[in-house]
Amino acid sequence: MIRSMTAFARAEQHAEWGSLEIELRSVNHRYLEMNIRLPDELRFLEMAVRERIGTRLGRGKVECRINYRPSAAEAGLVIDKELAQQVADASRTIDAMLYNPSAVHSMDILRWPGVILPPELQTEELQQRLLELLERVLDDFTATRAREGEQLRRLLEQRCDVIDGVVVQLRKRLPEVIARWRERLLERLAAVREELEPTRLEQEMLLFAQKTDVAEELDRLAAHTEEVRRVLQQDRPVGRRLDFLMQELNREANTIASKSTDAETTRCAVELKVTIEQMREQVQNIE
Repeated sequence: MIRSMTAFARAEQHAEWGSLEIELRSVNHRYLEMNIRLPDELRFLEMAVRERIGTRLGRGKVECRINYRPSAAEAGLVIDKELAQQVADASRTIDAMLYNPSAVHSMDILRWPGVILPPELQTEELQQRLLELLERVLDDFTATRAREGEQLRRLLEQRCDVIDGVVVQLRKRLPEVIARWRERLLERLAAVREELEPTRLEQEMLLFAQKTDVAEELDRLAAHTEEVRRVLQQDRPVGRRLDFLMQELNREANTIASKSTDAETTRCAVELKVTIEQMREQVQNIE
């Protein structure tokens, strides 16, 4: 089963200790790149979060945002009285040096960094709750990726069918195209036929046929679409493999276009290149 690299999931949990909210979103990227946004009091959990995400996802630019709000009981104010006393003493010292000192209020002291201490966290319990919630979010996240990946698989298989149809069409026309151009070349050489040796004329005809024959390219196109279908059934990240196959498909289409000797073959080559480009755009979003 293939998976898309674009997805979004969110979950939250409320308990007596407070509330947690986790949000995951991702877009396509060549490798797995994570941006973890944690509140300062949960910064110690960053490596654990990265490890959990890394075990579940293979590619994509992933943004993980985690919010934590302690309950009212947990968030009760705790004052560093020693620091507050030092700030008050320093204020009086400065006041004695000033001609017209301004009053310092208690709220001014409370705003001083470090006077109000952050609530003590039950780190083990909080870590367990957070990682459990993260697993829930990752379950929803990967399920979304799988659903979108299934849609991408169907689209790619439909376009493989289009390519196979064009290949069949070109195979049927190939003998006619070669025969038609053989006649035209013979007409052009009629005026100088007497000046050419029969063997040399036959060599020129053989060389022309080789230059315009696209049978090998058609065989490779059919083989590549078969490989695309096989890869789409694998249950692992296949985006890079598919990207390589898109390059191979495009190379064969370009060769067919360069060998084209009639308008219909050129039209088919253009249709191939358009279809392959559509597939390439879809493949960029596959994990």
